Amino acid sequence: MAEDAFSEHRPLLFTIAYELLGGAADAEDVLQESYLRWREVDPGTVGHARAYLVRTVTRQALNHLRAVKARREEYVGSWLPEPIRTAPEVGEDVVLAESVSMAMMLVLETLNPTERAVFVLHDVFGYTHGEIAAAIGKAEVTVRQIAHRARRHVHARRRRFEPDSAAGGEIAQRFLRSAADGDVQALMDLLAPDVVVISDGGGKAVAARRPVVGRPDVARFVLGVYRTSAMTARIEPARYNGMPAARFLTGGALDWLAAFEIRDGRITALYGMRNPDKLDRADVVRPLDRGTPDQGGRQAWRP
Repeated sequence: MAEDAFSEHRPLLFTIAYELLGGAADAEDVLQESYLRWREVDPGTVGHARAYLVRTVTRQALNHLRAVKARREEYVGSWLPEPIRTAPEVGEDVVLAESVSMAMMLVLETLNPTERAVFVLHDVFGYTHGEIAAAIGKAEVTVRQIAHRARRHVHARRRRFEPDSAAGGEIAQRFLRSAADGDVQALMDLLAPDVVVISDGGGKAVAARRPVVGRPDVARFVLGVYRTSAMTARIEPARYNGMPAARFLTGGALDWLAAFEIRDGRITALYGMRNPDKLDRADVVRPLDRGTPDQGGRQAWRP
């Protein structure tokens, strides 16, 4: 049945759509559109359901991405990807964990839609240039050129990635305790010299409109946040986008969350989400999957 095949591959399809779009709600819209199209397909014309669905989701996501990027040009303040709550096993797949990390998602935002699709499908999900060419309707030689350009762009802008670990979670917890205690020196000791805080309020909640950079300014900013709001919140550890994170609940409702990027035992970035529209969907643990594209007959990228 069409529904059974779609459900089987849904984690993979959601992961692709999310990495192409940077929003869980947008990814769900694309999956819904793709499912409706899938229901109209004669199964006898499809050689391999997963390959066909990946192609369909890719094309729908590309169409959606152009509209999404236009909306983001009018976004109030700093924009962050819609955070997704991830299970601990996501960290066991280093490629997957890096690909959904806040840092990588922000780098992907600097690519044009076609570059983003080519990079994600090839470098994250392992599809060949020929398969991607069939999916996006371009010549294989063109896809190779796009892949090279996109990879060079991404590598020039991303930091070295370290997968989440128990040590990373402990560093995040020590940071939160130091902030609650108002211990400036303890905070400074946990921050990298070039640490950055990026806050997303979407114009609907109080947040820094611009990134805060450097140990002294970040420490002061964090202590200010604690004095004004965090001291009255209940704080829960969590994982978002494959990163250690903290959920801040006020009156039982998720008020904001913070995700920590940690490298060499120091916090290099803090991503604070306060936009209520994005927080509304942040309680759902999203199953992510890179799939195994070299198994099961990828030759059926055509109807």
